[in-house]
Order: sequence, then structure tokens, then C-alpha cells
Amino acid sequence: MQVLLVNGSPHQNGCTAAALSEIASSLQNEGVASDFFWIGTKPIGGCVGCYQCRTKQRCVFDDKVNEFVELAARHDGFIFGSPVYFAGMNGSMMSFLDRVFCSAMTLDPHPFRFKPAASIVSARRAGTTSALDQMNKYLLYQQMPVVPSHYWAMVHGNSPEEVRLDAEGLQIMRVLGRNMAWLLKLKEAGAKAGVPLPRQDEIRKWTNFIR
Repeated sequence: MQVLLVNGSPHQNGCTAAALSEIASSLQNEGVASDFFWIGTKPIGGCVGCYQCRTKQRCVFDDKVNEFVELAARHDGFIFGSPVYFAGMNGSMMSFLDRVFCSAMTLDPHPFRFKPAASIVSARRAGTTSALDQMNKYLLYQQMPVVPSHYWAMVHGNSPEEVRLDAEGLQIMRVLGRNMAWLLKLKEAGAKAGVPLPRQDEIRKWTNFIR
């Protein structure tokens, strides 16, 4: 079992990384391995709605997005982390997730569907819950079981050193890691027992409200 920890911050070793590292340690204690993926600091353009990914099976803009989608197929769970910018995730992370999940929708096997995932955020002070709500919508749309903790998955601090002083936030990250490991083990046990994944409708229905 392998979990991919996605750092959406422009700071590779900043506050978001400190939170993800706490989750990685918790996963390791439960016998689950993890890898880190940093989206970097190069500009990540948003989705332009060209839908070329439907035929090309990858985004036409060849950057970190395609690299991540290919890597995702080899992982069993995901943690997406972002700093809070104006009560939402940062712009690069939003563009990244828009294109990741759009370009992956027609892949078979689907690299994300039914794989446990969670969102975590870091903030100096406020805007965390609205950012989490924004990020979790991506996971729910892809039918990914959202892993909970015993509180909303956030840490506070203006530096990694301050984050490491957030005792409650770090505990939330550790609980999240244990819950992720538990769900992965349940999924593995179900597969061994012959429990199939939910059946998908052959044709998806789309309803436009303006006719």
C-alpha cells in the first residue's frame, strides 16, 4: 500500500510540507508507505476546456499534471495539501486539480476512483474551512472515499517551526494518517474476500437546465 502526499505550496519545505510529513510518519507507524509530490513553482495554467484529453488520454499541456496522473495510477491513496490564500487553496493548486481530474476522467482504469483521499490545509490564522470545502469537492466528484480526522484537517502557523508548535493540528494529522491506513487495509481485506467495487452505469446521464 502506497499513499501519495501532494504538496501544493510554492514552498517545498514550508508549512504544508510540515503537516504532510506528520501524516507520513503516522502512515509509516501503521505499515503504510508514502511518497511526496511537489507541484513546484513553475506556472501551472488552468484548464481551457478544449476537451482534447478525451481523445489524447492526457492533458495537451505537458507539465506536472501529466506527470502526476501517470504516477497516481501506482498509488492506493492520496493526501492533497495546500496553503490558504484568501480563504481558498492557492491558484496553482486549483489549476493543478482542475486539470488533473478533468484529464483523468476518461482513463481506464481510472487512477483515482474509489481510492481513499483527504485534503489538508495550512494557514496563519483563518480561511481554512472554506479552503477544505473547495478541495474536497474534487474528491467527492471522483467517487473517492474522503478520509476524516477527529477535527477539520488543518494546521496553523506562519512558518514550519510554528506549525510544529501546533499540538492540536499535528494530532489531527496523525489521526488522519491512522484513519487512511485503516481504510486502505479495509479495502485490501475486502478485495481479498471477493467484495467487488461498486458497479458503474455504462452511460452517464447529463441534464442541461437551459433548453
